[in-house]
Amino acid sequence: MTKKTLLLAGTKKGLFGFTSADRRRWEMLGPFLHGKEVNHAVFDPRSGKIHAAANDPWFGSHLAASADWGQTWQEPPTGPAFAPESGLKLERIWHIEPGRDPDGTLYAGVAPAALFRSDDAGQTWREVLGLSRHPSRPRWQPGGGGLCLHTIALDPSDPRRLFVAISAAGTFRTDDGGQTWQPANRGVRAEFMPDKYPEVGQCVHRLCLSPSRPGLLFQQNHCGVYRSDSAGENWQEITRGLPSDFGFPMAVHPREAETIYVLPLKGAEFRCPPEGKLRVFRSRNGGRDWEPLARGLPQENAFVEAYRAGMTADSLDPAGIYFGTNTGKIFVSRDEGDSWDVLADNLPPVFSVSAALL
Repeated sequence: MTKKTLLLAGTKKGLFGFTSADRRRWEMLGPFLHGKEVNHAVFDPRSGKIHAAANDPWFGSHLAASADWGQTWQEPPTGPAFAPESGLKLERIWHIEPGRDPDGTLYAGVAPAALFRSDDAGQTWREVLGLSRHPSRPRWQPGGGGLCLHTIALDPSDPRRLFVAISAAGTFRTDDGGQTWQPANRGVRAEFMPDKYPEVGQCVHRLCLSPSRPGLLFQQNHCGVYRSDSAGENWQEITRGLPSDFGFPMAVHPREAETIYVLPLKGAEFRCPPEGKLRVFRSRNGGRDWEPLARGLPQENAFVEAYRAGMTADSLDPAGIYFGTNTGKIFVSRDEGDSWDVLADNLPPVFSVSAALL
């Protein structure tokens, strides 16, 4: 049976969905959640639901779920919220991640930086206090997007191990389901800090875990691209061969553990592709060598940006690679990056893309 690909695009003005049986002809679903800034949306194969992080500039942030492909949406009776005594107020929901268990566990990352967990398919949420009360917390500082927990990565081989990425505090790992946490930043530069290699304080932009090799992680940082072969214990910089050390999105091939994709930007002050050439860079050997992928992408005056959750891969063979831009385009490659086509144009600025097979 031919599987359909589902692509979810969170944008500044709602959620858009796209389905295709061949990744050439696409049917658009939506837009949904009109007027909401959808930082992230994901399809949960366990329940068949779409979960979205809906942020309203006036009425606050909440989670929404749909079991009928966006026709109707439900909000949980108790969403992520800080205890009154904490003195904190939820500013934005950045990421939602389905758990590995069959019982409906969900995770949400928010700003100010915290991790929330639901054990009842998103009906109620509790703060993971082991992370919020980490001794290093007083040293966490906000990045350009605020103090946000923007990435959650679950180890496919160990249900009790997960990683989170916080801007600008770095990567943290738990091996006991969230009771205790340890910084996982050894070897990652922080050029803007007095100590260039601090325990915490790195501005990680995107964290990816290889789905086919447990313990292998990659990250796009404010100060370079890195890999870890030790589940975050140590990191090695792999920026050499790229046109810059700055960027946001990253994706990992579903089966080839060392095939990774990044989209470099010139720098923090000018967040556009170097030389105005929109190129995705691919490494097939874990960062030892890089090759530019440009066929079908604009190579003149391409002054666009892709956000941190704006790139993803599907699990078909060959794998599809997708990325969205702040100018409302979504590009798709059906041949693992060798060539690109425009999937959608004239959308609102694209915050995130995620792929699933139906």
